Parts: sequence; structure tokens; C-alpha cells
Amino acid sequence: MATTTRPIDARGWLFEVQDISASTETWLRIGMLTSFSHNPGENEETEETTSFDDEGHFSQDVMQRGATIELESKYAVDKTGVQDAGQAYVDNVWAYRLGVDSHNPVRWRHRSQTKWVVWDATCTPGEQGGGTNEKTSWSATVTRCGKPTTAPVTPPAGGGS
Repeated sequence: MATTTRPIDARGWLFEVQDISASTETWLRIGMLTSFSHNPGENEETEETTSFDDEGHFSQDVMQRGATIELESKYAVDKTGVQDAGQAYVDNVWAYRLGVDSHNPVRWRHRSQTKWVVWDATCTPGEQGGGTNEKTSWSATVTRCGKPTTAPVTPPAGGGS
């Protein structure tokens, strides 16, 4: 019998940022996501290598690889006004760091996957806004720095993602 493949739901993707100020490894889920866009070709640089020997056909080498993830969400707070932990870390901690301190680990995967993709990354906070009959938006762009790695999915203490 042939295996049937099916598309996966976009809502099954999980994105987490590591709280590097915590005394133990702590990952904070970025909540209330409404969409994301992964661009694996962002910041790619190429060098044209076409020569007379190519007889009129283009040739190039990739000299640099890059990637970004754009996250869109609703600005989320609990009943006491405390912002979603992942959003708050991005907004209040990560977004203000400069230079080498601007780097922070992030990880992401689909619920159906057994490994996280882990990036050393920088973050650009996005616009927030909304209209009369809308919820407030939240967004951020995460830019990969260096080569991505992977990590196995292990159940966190107390359950969760």
C-alpha cells in the first residue's frame, strides 16, 4: 500500500526564544501567532563566475547563505496585564541589545517533527497597531546568523511544547 502524504497545518508551527538571562535553560514560546514567513534565501550573496568558456551561459557561486523568519501575532496579555512571555522577552530584552549582545538563540519546528531547528539570531521588532474593531498586532523579524543546528524534542518539566 502506498503512503499518502498530506499537507501540514500552519498553526502547528512552534517558535521559541531562549531566555539567556535565566539560571537554567529556559525557552519561551512566542504566543498568539497568526502567521509566519520563513525565507531561506534572505541575505544570500552570489558571485558571478561566467566566463568566455561558458559559451554564453550564465554561471555563479553562492558565497553566503542566510535566512529570516517573520512572525506576526496579536499583542497578548493575561488577565492581570502581563504580556506573553515570548513576546515580552523579544520586546523588552532582546530588542534593546546591541553588538555581540544582540545575538540570541531561537528554535522552531512543526508539532509533527522530532527535532528543533536552532538558530543563533538577531531580531528586529516589528510594527504594532490596530483599528477601531481590531486587536493590537505584534510582529518581529528573526535573522539567522551562522549555520543552523538541530536539537531533539524533549518533553519539558511539567509538560508543554
